[in-house]
Amino acid sequence: MIRRVAGILATIVMLVIVVAAVAWGVLAIWFDGPHSRMLAAPMAAGLAIVSIVLAAIVRPLLRGLVVALFPVIVVALWWTSIPPSNARDWTPDVSRTARVTFDGSRVTIENVRNFKYRSESDYDQRWETRSCDLDRIKGVDLFISFWGPTEIAHTIVSWDFDNGQHLAISIETRKEKGESYSAIRGFFRQYELYYVVADERDLVGLRANYRGEQVYLYRISATPAQARALLVDYLNEVNQLADHPEWYNALTQNCTTAIRGHAQNIGVGGSLDWRLLANGHLDELLYERGQIDTSIPFAELRSRSNITEKAKAAGDSPDFSARIRQGLM
Repeated sequence: MIRRVAGILATIVMLVIVVAAVAWGVLAIWFDGPHSRMLAAPMAAGLAIVSIVLAAIVRPLLRGLVVALFPVIVVALWWTSIPPSNARDWTPDVSRTARVTFDGSRVTIENVRNFKYRSESDYDQRWETRSCDLDRIKGVDLFISFWGPTEIAHTIVSWDFDNGQHLAISIETRKEKGESYSAIRGFFRQYELYYVVADERDLVGLRANYRGEQVYLYRISATPAQARALLVDYLNEVNQLADHPEWYNALTQNCTTAIRGHAQNIGVGGSLDWRLLANGHLDELLYERGQIDTSIPFAELRSRSNITEKAKAAGDSPDFSARIRQGLM
């Protein structure tokens, strides 16, 4: 009796796995397969039909379900072999990749974005070369920006130097001309991973002033040494991507999970938590872990951290970074 129940449970579990795997395979072919829908559609349907037939004719059923995974494995092997590229017809805002040169504590960064915006799509392109001294880093901040749903947000990390300089890095999708972001496509091989190394007026001002997003700024409880190590890890990845592009993935390699990866690389990454995926609650997680200011109730901290109106008022001001930080803890 126990063996029979165990067999039934195993079959049910395997059925769920097969259904999920086949659904993924169908979508992988649809999104990442032939550009022609006249080819992609029958190939995707063929995968589903072959898996169903194998599950139906191979007995016992549990073995049939295992065999039904074989076509999906073939699709997965093909899918993982699709190469990312740095040579596409990119939109202007992601057309250049940053590159970093280290000279002791002195760092020179090419292609720092500092666009002058008139609207989200109308701007003057300004790509700059900037230098900074790693010994002058005093802290690191986190921006959380909401464009609509409060469960999901975009995160940006910015480093604070003791001379008033700030350097922001946003982990995003690198889109081609005519391409827009899709949450579903983000789970497949549709977008390359892109690190926007930029002025805060660019990254934060764009979101607050022209995209209508609500932006929050939190100061992270990190030592200057930790902040420095984090920036170095980021900049090493910037160079890596310039030479060896990678795919963005909405689950495993996004704006927040990548931040955690960098934190883990320097030994300060925390344990996994659902709020790393539902990152609209990331500030709650950081508060619980004592990684942002806990001297006041969280609700009050969150209210003070909303810098949206400050960013709008600062506009294109040269002291943008100082103005958005006025009144912060």
